[in-house]
Amino acid sequence: MRLRHAVVVAAIMAALSGMRQQASAAEAARPGLVAVYGDTVYTMTGPPIEKGVVLIEAGKIKLAGSALDIPVPPEARVLRGKVVTPGLVDAHTTVGLTGYLNQDQDQDQLDKTEPIQPELRAIDSYNPRERLIEWVRGFGVTTIHTGHAPGALVSGQTMIAKTVGESVDDATITPQAMVAVTLGDDARPGDDKKSPGTRSKAVAMLRGELVKTQDYLRKLELADPEKRPDRDLRREVFADVLRGKLPLLVTVNRATDIDAALRIAEEFDIRIVLDSASEAYLVADRIKAAGVPVIVHPSMRRGGAGETENISFETAATLRAKGIPVALQSGFEGYVPKTRVALFEAAIASANGLTTEEALATITSDAATILGVADRVGSLRPGLDGDVAIFDGDPFEYATHCTAVVIDGRVVSEEPR
Repeated sequence: MRLRHAVVVAAIMAALSGMRQQASAAEAARPGLVAVYGDTVYTMTGPPIEKGVVLIEAGKIKLAGSALDIPVPPEARVLRGKVVTPGLVDAHTTVGLTGYLNQDQDQDQLDKTEPIQPELRAIDSYNPRERLIEWVRGFGVTTIHTGHAPGALVSGQTMIAKTVGESVDDATITPQAMVAVTLGDDARPGDDKKSPGTRSKAVAMLRGELVKTQDYLRKLELADPEKRPDRDLRREVFADVLRGKLPLLVTVNRATDIDAALRIAEEFDIRIVLDSASEAYLVADRIKAAGVPVIVHPSMRRGGAGETENISFETAATLRAKGIPVALQSGFEGYVPKTRVALFEAAIASANGLTTEEALATITSDAATILGVADRVGSLRPGLDGDVAIFDGDPFEYATHCTAVVIDGRVVSEEPR
């Protein structure tokens, strides 16, 4: 009896201990009160603040300003760094669909079985547990615009997500962000028997899809339900494009392809965002007149041949000087390790014509504005998500480390990287 009693008591104590551990873990996961001190704090809403502090409460930024002016409650968790910035925003990547193993089972960024597949949704392939997401998060990247890669005329949809979350729903900010389109050599399937084989064919195919969708929308308005068309996933996506709900993310490099993209946008009165745009500086005035933003190619993208033979480290600075909204990206190329880091891309741009604050804007506030999520991320403004990156020096210096990352008021990384 005594032995049985002891066993029961031990089981009860173990259960209580487990409950306490679970409660403790739940408490740690819950966003609390966090104060982030920095010798320099870039809020991206005004000049940098010397000896500043960012106060985060319940997952949102409560205050950001001089440490002399903002009292920090004693119960706040305190983090410190030389430089504090908003959580970084990668304006275009394929991380989450692209996996670090570089094997067929973790490469869902591109389906080339058909040239036009706008109905493919990024959220149906996104893996929030992918190790590449944790990797870029360690460098301060807290928000990513990811999805189907360039390489097909219309490869699918993109999404916007935080670099945390156990499920897609946990991570997602915007489930449908843009529709990925490619014009130029990369839109060709590499088989002479498949379309599109030329630039004009690609543009004609895209135009044809938009015309068919206009007819689809007209038929949806017919009074007689029997005459209305059946549900069509492809048409539904293009319909959202024509209604202005979804922009086209058009990956182009040659000036001729940029011109074609601008013509399509004007012809159908649709929103587009230019992506990569190696030769954008050759047609900068036309891009400016069209009011189209550009997510410039990664600064360190390999060039020297083909469509990227005129690539330049100075593209972002040239376009920004023209008043064109610009963001930077890690992008995609089909090689290991399958992703760059947006922080490094901005660092190269800062050495080639952009000031520190302008370069930082390309991966924070300006990137968030282009992606339509500036009301959530991209700056350290009261009411926005509590996303912060902390560095032990100038973020654009090679020897500097990202020492901590906060997302939605939770400290998600403290391993220097």
